[in-house]
Amino acid sequence: MRNRVTKVGLLCVATLLCAHAQWLDYPTPGTPRTRGGKPDLTAKAPRASNGKPDLSGVWQTEFSPKGEINRLYGTELRDYAVPGDDPTEFPKYLFNILVDFKPEESPLRPEFAELYRNNAARKGTESPVVRCLPQGLPRADISNYAPFKIIQTPGLIAILYEIDNTHRQVYLDGRKLPVDPQPAWLGYSVGKWEGDTLVVDTAGFNDKGWLDISGHPHSEEMRIQERFHRRDFGHMDLSITVDDPKAYSKPIPVNVVLVLQADSDILETVCNENEKDRVHIVKP
Repeated sequence: MRNRVTKVGLLCVATLLCAHAQWLDYPTPGTPRTRGGKPDLTAKAPRASNGKPDLSGVWQTEFSPKGEINRLYGTELRDYAVPGDDPTEFPKYLFNILVDFKPEESPLRPEFAELYRNNAARKGTESPVVRCLPQGLPRADISNYAPFKIIQTPGLIAILYEIDNTHRQVYLDGRKLPVDPQPAWLGYSVGKWEGDTLVVDTAGFNDKGWLDISGHPHSEEMRIQERFHRRDFGHMDLSITVDDPKAYSKPIPVNVVLVLQADSDILETVCNENEKDRVHIVKP
């Protein structure tokens, strides 16, 4: 398991890496500053014109605690580290969405276990990411090797993902999720406020995405709930629940922290055509 996770991580991720920002160090209006002029990430969280927390900004998942990835997946990942791209700092869930479950308590249903084994065997050469397909959810939220941007209005929130140039629209106008949606990589999202927490429910996924690098699958019945809580100017708690009763016997919880990338922005990333790396990857 450790060797498989190690090799997958970096072959899949490397095809899509890019510079993390444009207009570096361009001061963002309204950003609180320390006396030295740096963004004060511990300042009070901002409010939108309607009084709700303003989640706008460029966000990136917090690095893993030092030593956590080595402890969970072995030390071989250190061999793949390069400046600005260190897999030992990736979130633990990116490698294995079920990392918090003991092996004997895995909620993966037997009928999907074979699909997982097939995915795991070809993750270095045939995964959606290697084929330049979308990350899907919840991977797009927890992949900290590229940020995403939130643009907030009273009735709609747009989420722009740098990693594969995809986007989501979260509707806050009271509409319900579609009853018979056309299956999509990122599904369809509606949101509501519970106090200062934005609760987003998403459904209508296709079954082509992988929940993590190791290849855990999902069905079209998957539903995801995200809870965004901006606790101060520079930090946002994100709790994700993956609920797919067809593929998993119980919901899968994921908790990460998002860190504001102040005075920064996202880049366009395109990997749709002329992909040349996959043919050079050595099959296991």
